[in-house]
Amino acid sequence: MKTALFFLTILIAQVSFAQEDLLAELNKSSDTSNQLLPPKMLLTQRVLWGEKGLMRPIIQLNTANREKELKVRRTMLVAHQVLGFITLGGMAGQGITGSQLYKGNYRNYEIHENLATAVNISYGATALMSFFAPPPLINRDKKLSAIRLHKWLSVVHMAGMIATNALAENGPKSLHRAAAITTFASFGAAIISIKF
Repeated sequence: MKTALFFLTILIAQVSFAQEDLLAELNKSSDTSNQLLPPKMLLTQRVLWGEKGLMRPIIQLNTANREKELKVRRTMLVAHQVLGFITLGGMAGQGITGSQLYKGNYRNYEIHENLATAVNISYGATALMSFFAPPPLINRDKKLSAIRLHKWLSVVHMAGMIATNALAENGPKSLHRAAAITTFASFGAAIISIKF
């Protein structure tokens, strides 16, 4: 337990220092009236944080509030990363107990089911942290980057997560297993892509 807390502390410290300083970019901006929001945002970000978003009656769009939003963004993305590691650990546990089920050892069926519930909750929370975070200050260029690869892999693991859950009860076991392996591999690759 102490080892896990130690590694979690190191992870949180690393993530905090690894983030770009978007506030510095905001301060460098000379024409803040046109550059407070990026031209492209996720639909969820536009609905909440856009110029006419649901948050705008509460939090007006100005430079001071955008600085606060970027701090909230950073916190949410750190939580996204930490929850991602927790989810990956749960997925690994599910893989171990799931492989025992395929071998006919049903002692761990309940553990596998409980891990499935925990993974679904942590996966959903991880996704929500990303989808509903305030938008960045600027859009990144269109070149291949770690962030772009991370986003592409998220499409794969989200589809895999849906398929794994859909096939868990009614689908062929071989397809359920293939979907679970694809989800785990793409989720792990998405985490690794950010770190390099």
